[in-house]
Amino acid sequence: MWKYNKSPGQQSGFTLVELAIVLVIIGLILAAVLKGQEMIQNAKVKNVVNDLKSVSVAYYAYQDRYKAIPGDDANAANHFTGGVNGGGDGAISGLYTAKAAPAAATESNNFWQHTRMAGFMTGIATATEANPPTNAVGGLLGVQSQVTGAGNLTYGMTGPVVCAGSVPWKIALAADTLLDDGNSNTGTVRAGAAGAANLDTVAALSGAYGPTVAVTTTIEEGIHTLCMKI
Repeated sequence: MWKYNKSPGQQSGFTLVELAIVLVIIGLILAAVLKGQEMIQNAKVKNVVNDLKSVSVAYYAYQDRYKAIPGDDANAANHFTGGVNGGGDGAISGLYTAKAAPAAATESNNFWQHTRMAGFMTGIATATEANPPTNAVGGLLGVQSQVTGAGNLTYGMTGPVVCAGSVPWKIALAADTLLDDGNSNTGTVRAGAAGAANLDTVAALSGAYGPTVAVTTTIEEGIHTLCMKI
């Protein structure tokens, strides 16, 4: 905006007051944008945490009602029409990413059929379809307890775990901090850097984040598989 003086051919620039007002407005806009981004980020973290917790709740609710582990339940066919029996050995075989028709599925896939047919989880659950859902950030959400590796560990954790795939580094770290100790190598919540979306978890510890991990651009921009012990 230019101010024109009464004298023809002369013009003046912004006044200091006008510049101050413009800077204040720009600052308010930037603050609003940053606050909005922070709120979106926090919402994603809470939703990922809720995803993990909801699976844990369904696991124990099923176990309490049927005295068996969902997915591994050897009497699922007696409980539900179209239910596919598990092995009944106390473990959930298969990877959290397993997708197949229940009749030919692993127990990690049948976990969803059993918990959905029991009413503890929502989603498609038929004799021919019960695939894992997507988590709050678009990756897969699933369970496992027997994976390839020494001791059948998942990132060093024994027993059943719930995993969320394709989780951005900052969200994985924040979720771990809320639920556990904020270290990907210790505690009941751990994570591994994924080279591809929904990378199947392995026995090795990750080093994805924590006090001894040097933060680099590669790590910050990467995605991770986040797992919580059930």
